[in-house]
Order: sequence, then structure tokens, then C-alpha cells
Amino acid sequence: MQAEEYNRRGKEMVDYITKYLGSIRERRVIPDVKPGYMRQLLPEAAPTEPEDWENIFNDIEKVIMPGASSPACTELEMNVMDWLCKALELPSFFLHYHPDSRGGGILQSTVSESTLVALLAARKDKILQLRAELDQDVDGSVINSRLVAYASDQAHSSVEKAGLISLVKIRFLPTDDELSLRGDTLKQAIQEDRARGLVPFLVCVTQQTRVACWISSDPFCHFQLCSTLGTTGVCAFDKLSELGPVCEEEGLWLHVDAAYAGSAYFCPELRWSMKGIEFAHSFVFNPSKWMMVHFDCTAFWVKDKYKLQQTFSVDPVYLRHENSQAATDFMHWQIPLSRRFRALKLWFVLRSFGLKNLQAHIRHVSDFEVPAKRHLGLVVFCLKVCNLSLYLNCAVNYKYVDLIAFTRKSLLTCAKKSLLHLVQWWFVIYLNVVS
Repeated sequence: MQAEEYNRRGKEMVDYITKYLGSIRERRVIPDVKPGYMRQLLPEAAPTEPEDWENIFNDIEKVIMPGASSPACTELEMNVMDWLCKALELPSFFLHYHPDSRGGGILQSTVSESTLVALLAARKDKILQLRAELDQDVDGSVINSRLVAYASDQAHSSVEKAGLISLVKIRFLPTDDELSLRGDTLKQAIQEDRARGLVPFLVCVTQQTRVACWISSDPFCHFQLCSTLGTTGVCAFDKLSELGPVCEEEGLWLHVDAAYAGSAYFCPELRWSMKGIEFAHSFVFNPSKWMMVHFDCTAFWVKDKYKLQQTFSVDPVYLRHENSQAATDFMHWQIPLSRRFRALKLWFVLRSFGLKNLQAHIRHVSDFEVPAKRHLGLVVFCLKVCNLSLYLNCAVNYKYVDLIAFTRKSLLTCAKKSLLHLVQWWFVIYLNVVS
């Protein structure tokens, strides 16, 4: 959408809001819709091609307004989360609408909150399991004091914060030369913690920050693993294909954090790091990072929604309604009671761009490339402008070096190879470029 159309469409939206407020007394106070009403009004998958804004705007009155407020908010979120799940080719057990599925997706505020939600759900599930196996009268705080969760030493700080909030021990495990958490490291940590009398219950694996969980046959040796796919610091990926089977074998909750990398899974050729995703109990990524959806918008899926509901459900009289038993209530899937209509902006983006253009956005090649292997402390890179000859690209790189030198905050030098000038950045004389 270009600036001129953006201004025009923005005015149309303001006019619509004004008209709505002016006729609000003519509308229903309580929506006259039944659970699942929107399922019949929307396609089962996100569009491949972009749609005209006129059609999207008209659907606000047709699809959204009949269930204004909570019903429409919930219904659209369920459908859009299924769209996303299918577009990323996540396991079908994460779908709301799928035969025998116990799972589904929800839009949370941040990945940090989602990590905490996953940890609390895994903790509750483990405490209930141990109470059933041992003694119903065992206080949950006693079991909680022996729980331990795992993540790589490259995991996001939100994992540590989740441990602080839940009073659960978080053990950060060492990574390999590629900064990835490996299956053997996890197994060794499990054995060590069993010997110490701890109860492993969660693993957090990173796909740009990983999370995973596992549980042993010993009733007092269970934990959660948090697996990261693309760590925040260096975009490392935990070996999900190794960690997943360990979690499956030991009975652990596997939480996968793909905050940044998740959007890349729109492209089939970028799904190599997803191997092992079928072992995940929960998965999270940020459409607000790479998908052109403004903050806040965090997509969080869980394999078994009832594990969330047993953790967060409350049932005061003033929250009950005629469809309480039949409808999905996301207040039982999260920490807050109230929630925003986050699905609306995600719906707009998916329809306005279409999957084809979102894939093109992800595949967009950077103007910088690294044409030579890195040695010691020297990184060689060059600026490559499309549709320019080698000669003009050389001129552009010379100009680029001059502009950097003009700031006097860093020093670059040029090298020449096969008529192409390469920019060399000497980190040894890197001069506080951030400032």
C-alpha cells in the first residue's frame, strides 16, 4: 500500500469508526452468534496471493462485527493461528480445528510471557503427576523445590526470569563449538540431577533461542527442556533432532523458542532447523520480528490445551456465560484475564500480503555479502547492488568506505579481487561504532 492509498484508507477507517459510534444504539449488546460461527465464513488456509484492501475492509462488517467483542476476538484468533500453523508446516496437533487434536494456538504479548506460561504449565503437570504417583497430600511447594529445568547457555534471559518467578531451578547447559545444545549434554545433565535427588521437568530449546522438556521414569527425576532455534546473541540453533528424542524417551515437556527464526519457516528451504519439531509440546515465535506485524504479537502453540487450562483456569460467577462449556476461553490459556484483539492486525497482514509475498520478503537477499572465508580477527564483506556492473559496484564500495571513514567511528580498508573491491572491517581498530 503506497502513501496516497494509505492516507485514503486511513480516512475510511476513521469514518467507519465514527459511523459505528453514531449508530451504536442500533446494534446488539450481546452478539447473536454461536461458538464456531466464523469457521464457516473464512477459508481454511491463508491466501497465497495478496487480496484487495476493499475486500478485507468489507469483511470487517461481514465477519467481525456480528460477533463484536470477545466472540469475534476469540474466533478470529483461532482461525488465524491455524492459518499460521499450516503456513509454517507445524505439526497438526497444534491446530484448533483438526480431528483428535487437543492443542491449539494463542497470541500472547511476548515470547518471555510464553516461556513463563510453558514453564508454569509443565510445572503444574509434573506436580499433579507426582502427587498421583506418590501421595496426594504432598504439598506442591515441596515438589517445586526439587524441580529443575534446562536450557542452553545461549538461551534468552527470559528463561532465567521465568525460573525466578516460578521459584524453579534453571540449569544452563554448555553448548558445542557451534553454540548448539546437544542431546548427549542433556542426557549427562539428567543423570547428574537424578543423583542429586532433583526432579527434571522442562527443557527450553532455541531456534534462535531454544527450549525443551523431559521426564524420567523415576518419579523424582523429571524436568522441562527449553530449546532455542536461533539464539538472541548469535542466532545459534539447538539440535532439536537430538533433544526431541531424549525428551520423548524420558517423558519431558519440550518447549521450542523460535522468536526470530519462526518467520523463516514460511519458506520450505529454510525449515532445516525444524527437524524434530514433532517432539515439541509447545512452540513460540514473534510475527512482530520478521513478518511486518507491529508489536505486540507473539504466536504460541501448545500440544495439549488442557495442560494450560488446568494451570490457569478460574471460574468466578461473574465470568460465566451461556457458552462457557462449548466455547474456547483464552483467559484460561494465559496469565492475564483481559486481552487485546491481536488477531485483527495479523489477519490484515496475511491477507494484504499473501503467503507468496511474505515468502518473498523473507527471501530478500541482503545488499551485503561475505565473499571470502573468515580468518583470525578479520571479516571480509562487500556491498553488492543489484543491476549494477562490476565497475559500478566497485565505485559504490569505494564511496561506502569513504562515508564510514567520515564518521570517524570505525576504519575500513579496501582490497581488490577479480575486479571486485572488497571491504575489510578490522575489528581490532573498531571504534565504538554503536555510540
